[in-house]
Amino acid sequence: MQKKNMQDLESRLDQLSAVEGLALIADLFPGKVVFSTSLGQEDQVITQLIASQNLPIQIFSLDTGRLFPETLELLARTESKYKTRIKVYYPDRESVESLVTDIGINGFYESVENRKSCCYVRKVEPLKRALAGNEVWVTGLRSEQSANRTSMKRIEWDEANQILKYNPLLDWSFDQMITYIEEYKIPYNPLHDKGYISIGCAPCTRAILPGEDPRAGRWWWEDSKKECGLHSR
Repeated sequence: MQKKNMQDLESRLDQLSAVEGLALIADLFPGKVVFSTSLGQEDQVITQLIASQNLPIQIFSLDTGRLFPETLELLARTESKYKTRIKVYYPDRESVESLVTDIGINGFYESVENRKSCCYVRKVEPLKRALAGNEVWVTGLRSEQSANRTSMKRIEWDEANQILKYNPLLDWSFDQMITYIEEYKIPYNPLHDKGYISIGCAPCTRAILPGEDPRAGRWWWEDSKKECGLHSR
């Protein structure tokens, strides 16, 4: 997409609500819009928005093989509530076996390099397969989630995946999101009520302490930008 067209689209989306923006994107890119859900609270809101309007947006998720049981149970509850099928992508078996042979079953604790290798095999590569052939990737990113995300735009070009990335909840606050979840009785992961704000793979996620950054519970043993590579910039 040309720079001017991108700016025009961004300007249009800035004037629309999240659901209106999703409808516009689905109309502009018919059959080429996908939404990746990690079953987090933001993603559950977007799933409800898509389902409530029956928008032609394919919803998919990544099962890394190391998810919490609560996350997988939520996947089933979400499909049941919204009468929809969420397409699940899995990591390549041979790649997982090779990774574990090289670094060990929990070798990601040993270095940032090992952790990123694990994230690549279990998340990044399956994501690339899920996005292939599409034109817009919808995400649940919010700017206040972390310092890394404050400069993100509502719609931007994702160079790593060669796709437009649309963030409909970018300017939503945490309180706004929770209010919406309560109002529409949206199912969510019970781990959120136990202090798990940002939930990923079980070995790499802990509850946060009062006053900690929402992303502090992810890869808590390392000093990094707290990203897995899905949203590299």
